[in-house]
Order: sequence, then structure tokens, then C-alpha cells
Amino acid sequence: MDPQNAPQDPYDEAGPGLPGPAAGPERLRAADRRALILRMVAADGTAAVEELARTLGVTPSTIRRDLAQLTEQGKLARTYGGAITPGHTPEPSLNQRSGLAVAEKDRIARWAAARIAHGDTVILDAGTTTGRLAHHLRGRSELTVITNGLTTLVELAEADGVEVITLAGTLRHVSHGFVGPLAELALSRLTADKVFLGADGLDAKLGICEASLQQTSLKELMAARGAELYVLADSSKFGQRPFTAWAPLDRAWTLVTDTGATDEQLAPFRQLEHVTVVTV
Repeated sequence: MDPQNAPQDPYDEAGPGLPGPAAGPERLRAADRRALILRMVAADGTAAVEELARTLGVTPSTIRRDLAQLTEQGKLARTYGGAITPGHTPEPSLNQRSGLAVAEKDRIARWAAARIAHGDTVILDAGTTTGRLAHHLRGRSELTVITNGLTTLVELAEADGVEVITLAGTLRHVSHGFVGPLAELALSRLTADKVFLGADGLDAKLGICEASLQQTSLKELMAARGAELYVLADSSKFGQRPFTAWAPLDRAWTLVTDTGATDEQLAPFRQLEHVTVVTV
């Protein structure tokens, strides 16, 4: 429903898109609530799930369902922990992402750490979930970690038992990761037992979505340099297309996500013969 044609609702007296104190959110029909969501997101170009839920007096899961429908209709675009207006796609900083899905990312990271054996050489992508994975490797020994992520470097800076190899290149300040030809050149000289990648968005057909072609280019090379490939993605990443750069995954790989992922979200991945799906 176009917000301009939305039926009159109890919030109108408080001004455009802003609920008044006398308004009863529980009395709103779903269509009216979604019209309000559109107006609230349009006001700033972006809005968070928790903020929308608090303002409209409904649960975050209700807001997520609303956002999913509005995204399907092309009226919004999903992003980390919320939504943005179409065409307005700011990349969230690593600090912003680090506060989202904290428990889910840590469970995924713990599972991944348990897959890493004594003596392994592993590649860790830049990102918040891979940063948590690095955190769980700090007490290990006889381990080699290859990374382009500043978070991993900080986590392992005092881990004497872990040899750390940095893929230094051009620093992307927003994501705290190195990219570019120098990072790719260094990686082309290395191989690993296991590779762990993160994702801004994930699609069964298109692969991993990122904000820049430099990121997707490096991820593709990382994926090709390891015997085993794992993609660590919490459930908020499924079906998301916040950006236009993609890293296809055309080899055998394992998707590791949290139990918040629905059967509908996971079905396209389970249908692929070369993908193993793990929920933790």
C-alpha cells in the first residue's frame, strides 16, 4: 500500500509519521502500521528494528515481518538491524555492526573455532563474526592465521601460540579490513586448510553481497585458497541485497548460521548440492 493512500490512523494528529501519546499501537491494522513505518524510515532515510518496535509498541519480530513484506514490495531495503529507503544504502561501520546479533555471532564463532584443528592454517575474513572467531583462538598453539581484518589482528596480537600473517593493502576504514591488489598479491602466494568468510548479505544464487568490488574480489580469492570453505552469517543476512557487488560461491562450502534462520530462508541453500547448512 502506498503510504499516501494509507487509511487514516490514530497517529495522524501527532504529525507526519510520529505517534502521539494517546494513540494505541495495538489498535493499528498491519497495513496502517506499515504505512507508518514507511513514513518513519523516509524521515531520516533509515530506522532500526528496535526503534520502530519501541515507537509503535509492537515486538521486534512483528517489525521484521513488516520490513520483509515492504522490502518484497520494493518500498524499503533491509540493512543491519533495520531498513533504509531504496537508493539510500550507507554502509554500517564495524562498530555499528559489532553491537548487532552479538549472541548469535558468538555461537557461530564458537562452532567455527571447534572445527579448527591443531596445526591448521586458516584464513579469516575481516568482519565482526570472524573477529569473534579470532577471540576464541587466542589460547591455541601451533596455529597459523591469515587475515585482512584489524579486529582479528587485535584479538591475536598477544596470542604467542598463533602465527599471524597480515594481508596488508588499502585499509577500508568503515569495515576495518585491508583490500586491493597488494592484499590479493600476498594471498595469491598462500594456501590454507580452512577459510572463514563473513557477509553483508547472502543469496543462494548470487553468493555473498558486499559494499565494494574490492571486497568481493578478495573474498573470491580467499574462497579459492582453502581446502574447506565456511561462510559465517547470522540469520539477518539472508535474502539481503544492500549493495550491488557480489562474490559467487561456485565450490563446495558450508553455511554456518544461527537457529533464528527460518526453513524458508534456508531452503534455497539446502537445495544446492554443493552447500552444507549448519545451524547453531
